[in-house]
Amino acid sequence: MPRISKEELIKLQKTLKTDDAIGKKFKITRQAVHQMRVKYGLDYNRKKNQERNEQVKKLFKTADAGVVARKLDLSVSQVYRILRHK
Repeated sequence: MPRISKEELIKLQKTLKTDDAIGKKFKITRQAVHQMRVKYGLDYNRKKNQERNEQVKKLFKTADAGVVARKLDLSVSQVYRILRHK
């Protein structure tokens, strides 16, 4: 597994956003990135998720789940999961 410092991981979270994207860059799993975040005491970006969830709810008022998913680069099931969660 590549060595990623805490500072580098913080920068990567700001630019690449997701554990999955960071993992792909270093050819490791998103779970390995998650374990590094836990080790360093870093949380995922809850504020970004809240903003994304609000955007999903807003877009869903005028478009179906497939359109929302494509616009926001999400899966359709993830869109429905966000909509079910209040």
